[in-house]
Amino acid sequence: MIWPTRTLALLFLVPSLLSLTLLLPGSRLLWSALFGLDAIVLLIALIDLTSLFSSLRMRAARQCGITASIGEAHPVELTIINEAKRSRLMRIRDDVPESFDATPDEFLVALPARGLATLEYRMTPGQRGAFALRRVYALEFSRWRLWQRSRRIALETGVRVYPDVRQIQRYTLLAQRDRLSVMGLRRSRRAGTDNEFERLRDYADGDEPRRIDWRATARRRKVTVRDYQVNQSQRVIFLIDSGRMMAGDTGGGLSPLDHAFNAMLMLAHVALVRGDQVGVMVYADRVRAYVPPTGGPKRIERLVHAVHNLFPMLVESRHDRAFVDLERRCRKRSLVILMTNVFDEVGGRQVLDHLGNIVGRHLPLGVFLRDADLFTLADAGLDPLDEPGASTEQRLYAPAAAAAMLNWRERVIAAIRQRGALALDVLPDDLTAPLINSYLDVKARHLL
Repeated sequence: MIWPTRTLALLFLVPSLLSLTLLLPGSRLLWSALFGLDAIVLLIALIDLTSLFSSLRMRAARQCGITASIGEAHPVELTIINEAKRSRLMRIRDDVPESFDATPDEFLVALPARGLATLEYRMTPGQRGAFALRRVYALEFSRWRLWQRSRRIALETGVRVYPDVRQIQRYTLLAQRDRLSVMGLRRSRRAGTDNEFERLRDYADGDEPRRIDWRATARRRKVTVRDYQVNQSQRVIFLIDSGRMMAGDTGGGLSPLDHAFNAMLMLAHVALVRGDQVGVMVYADRVRAYVPPTGGPKRIERLVHAVHNLFPMLVESRHDRAFVDLERRCRKRSLVILMTNVFDEVGGRQVLDHLGNIVGRHLPLGVFLRDADLFTLADAGLDPLDEPGASTEQRLYAPAAAAAMLNWRERVIAAIRQRGALALDVLPDDLTAPLINSYLDVKARHLL
């Protein structure tokens, strides 16, 4: 497509305004001058237009990492190569997805003849998933900038946007400085002693007498003590609901499922550092992703890749299928962390039954993400009476219905605790710190 620029429009405006002088008496001599001026402007425009018809030999190259984190600025380097014999003035814009923010979003570049220009910008992903930058958009100006022509350069680059992993780096830095309280994490006092035997060794000054192994001492005829270590290689399995209960916007463009994934990755890092094995199962009306629990330093990358392209589905979650699949895949005792929410009697009863049924074989922890709007409506009380135009239902019944739903929700969570399972009721924005504290408390009390 070729269309005139603002400069050409202003240039044609000059003879148009001068034509008003023809209305004056004695202006016959101006006719020839105006026709001449129009011809000159038209000739200049046509000559300048021909400069766009020459072939534009141009290539582009893009350098950027194939993985990015949601909400984190991702650097991109774009190289535009001009293979023509004359210079070009162009406006360049990359094919950034709609959910991304680019800074800056476009460039005005003077490409030298047989030269190149390197453009650098930062794009900030606003959504998880797999994306593709398929082309580069170029707006070429004519020699005298009277015309412009749009061009597209095919250049495809795939980018995977993962959940927020910057929190892991922050946790590591704060742990090195012994300032984890900044993130809301507390120290858990270990109940008793670590009960996993490690080795026998000779007695040394300062050892507790109760750790002396008298049989080994008599056999070796040398005072021998028993060493214990922290229970390791225990399993942590996340069951993350990705059905309709985890949809919506909690602010900042993040859904409850996004917060669940972020908290899962943070706790997975903490558990892996402590030597535990971590796995995850994401389900809705069926199991959508499963990563078996194992350990190792690269486990976080596997977990991140498994969930980065999963989004909430507007379907009813089948908790029964998820728990049946869990029992089939994982028979060793594990800390099973279920992340979901309950709003109706059927869903609440299913979650209560399934969490209660695995008590004994596993240690279940139900994490229920609150709906902030529901709590706000219940806390409003009679304030809506002052709102003009509000109906009787909005004034009285809506807060009462919200309070009744929250009371029912509290009874469900209390029943889950009575069945022997652990339960956590938090807002999605505040999930990470309470979840890690619950895990540390489980480890400190040797519940696994």
